[in-house]
Amino acid sequence: MDHITKKVENGVAYIRLNRADKLNSFTIPMGRELRSCLEDARDDLNVRAIHLTGEGRGFCAGQDLDEAIAKDGPGIGTIVDETYNPIITLIREIEKPIVCLVNGVAAGAGANIALACDITYAYANASFIQSFSHIGLVPDSAGTFTLARLIGMQRATALMFTGDKVNATDAVAMGMIYGLAEEGENDASRLMVQKLAARPTQALGMTKRLLNASADNSIWKQMAMEKELQIKAAATADHAEGVNAFLEKRKAEFTGS
Repeated sequence: MDHITKKVENGVAYIRLNRADKLNSFTIPMGRELRSCLEDARDDLNVRAIHLTGEGRGFCAGQDLDEAIAKDGPGIGTIVDETYNPIITLIREIEKPIVCLVNGVAAGAGANIALACDITYAYANASFIQSFSHIGLVPDSAGTFTLARLIGMQRATALMFTGDKVNATDAVAMGMIYGLAEEGENDASRLMVQKLAARPTQALGMTKRLLNASADNSIWKQMAMEKELQIKAAATADHAEGVNAFLEKRKAEFTGS
């Protein structure tokens, strides 16, 4: 691949945006490559968790404007249809934990891709910018759905209207992201994804399904869905292993089955 790198180690698919000279801004070909990597990780039984980050000094500057404004280009509707909506759909529907590390600026769609992941960390020098209003656009990549649920309607509205930059420390404080990470091979995001890869991943996937559904369900419908998936979770080998480990006072060894 030209714009994305992926490797699998110890049950984790490490995916890296790799268009550093353009701050990892997206083009349709780059979007196709990320979609392919996510689909491969979804379908690979050896992958139990996914780690997403960027190469260089930025996580993702959003859309490559050269592609967006080109007279013979695909047009914004096609870009959204072929790049951002499918990527966000995969991130939310893959029933495996997805941990994101924002290693620098995350702007526009880049910010919203990071926020769509299950657990997001950032380096202290990273920043988040809802930059759409700076060029007269509306947020996409599910930003209007996700950000308001993370930080509240007033804050989300202000950030989207103004396009103000939020540093990583403030992003943690307002609940936009989970935590800060220090640079290094064993930063907090990698420790987290390695921990999740060793957890009962079927149950985690069903938990993600429940969280996705909770935005639309009534409390009664949500409880019914919880019951349905709890019965399925109780039938897994990992549930039996967890119970046995508790009774035997030892650490559980989950297999994702």
